[in-house]
Amino acid sequence: MLTRRRFLGYSAAGFLAATAGCRPANLKWFSDLQEEPANTRLSLTDKTRLAELKNRFLGYPVNMNTPPEAFFAWRHQLFEAGIDRFAYNNVGNPFQPSPIPYNTHDFERETILRFGELFAFSPGNIWGFLSHSGTDSNMHGMYMGRTLLKGRTGETPKAYFTKESHYSIQILADLLGLERIMVDTLPDSGMDPDDLGQKLADNPNHPALVVATTGTTFKGGIDWLDPIQKALQGYPSYLHLDAALFGGYLPHTTYAGEVLHASETNPTIGRYDSIAVSCHKFFGFPSPAGLFITTESNFNEFNELYSQIHSPEYIGHVPGTITCSRDGVKPAEFYFFSSPSAWAKQTEDAQAVLQNADYLIGEMQSHFADLLPQRANALSNTVYFKKPDDWIVEKYSLATMQLEIDGMKEHYAHVVVMPHADRKVLTEFLTDLDRTG
Repeated sequence: MLTRRRFLGYSAAGFLAATAGCRPANLKWFSDLQEEPANTRLSLTDKTRLAELKNRFLGYPVNMNTPPEAFFAWRHQLFEAGIDRFAYNNVGNPFQPSPIPYNTHDFERETILRFGELFAFSPGNIWGFLSHSGTDSNMHGMYMGRTLLKGRTGETPKAYFTKESHYSIQILADLLGLERIMVDTLPDSGMDPDDLGQKLADNPNHPALVVATTGTTFKGGIDWLDPIQKALQGYPSYLHLDAALFGGYLPHTTYAGEVLHASETNPTIGRYDSIAVSCHKFFGFPSPAGLFITTESNFNEFNELYSQIHSPEYIGHVPGTITCSRDGVKPAEFYFFSSPSAWAKQTEDAQAVLQNADYLIGEMQSHFADLLPQRANALSNTVYFKKPDDWIVEKYSLATMQLEIDGMKEHYAHVVVMPHADRKVLTEFLTDLDRTG
């Protein structure tokens, strides 16, 4: 038996030697590392080269700028305080006491409250948490909507969204056992409220779980909230807003109204029930995470129904989240991005993103009209166009899809103008396009 005394007496090498007979033969970490041929080892030179080329990453919605030094100083302060030195776990509801003292619920709670107020949720009526990703936030929104609507009506809702929404919505609808109703889109790729109204009328016996997208994945389209809400009048419904990318920058622009929870005409009425925003897209947070924000009143009603599904005795309260253990480090780190100074930088980045998107679509329409460049709306940082030569797709990591436009199927690519995509990079991209002419 390996006693505590014997364990403490082993050095690392001695412990490995003592337990060598218990290890599978294929786990030869140290010997393999020493014997590995130099030309097959992980090349730091290649990694350095990739880091140098990161500003050319134009095809996907990720901010490749390195966070400011103040962020890493904040990380260091957290580390000095013990966070990330051993297991931190944000299990359960961050607005309730946790049985696990090693958590960062205070940072998580404050972050949600700050962003909730930024999105114009009523103070005192905000609930949420930091999720594993934007998809995780969407899952919680759709699950909450399904639970509430079934609890209110006794019927399982049907899920309404468009083909332009993120592919995860299709997966989540399947995971949650929801019948999918595909709503037509307008020429700008946003949800057609008239078609939504017709399909709601075709399914009068089921409540509606509507997933609206502010910034569709490929075209950057917007499912405009106010016409959707008008179509939903008279129907039991829950409206979840997937604002993974646009929800990061729109609050800092003159277009903030498209993601605000409060109605301009009646601030006491919410324009949606919950919102998902990705932390690793616009903000430049260096690992996947997501914000999920809803009202406290929605949460309390949901939690009452949720408490009937399982026993919360183990953690002392109904958690309100699908996942049990949650990362306790990321909420403390992402708290940095909710400070006034961080918001000032986000405002600067948001303005640059839209100005550079203006520049790119203007230049492409002037000089590369044959590629049929399009931008769905003035709020979008996405420009899509007929797919250029493969070497350009590879150089700039462009995402490509086959689209049907005006009855014609053609392969398209897009550029998502993120904070790192400055005029220098965009001009290089335009110059490369010109070389293909």
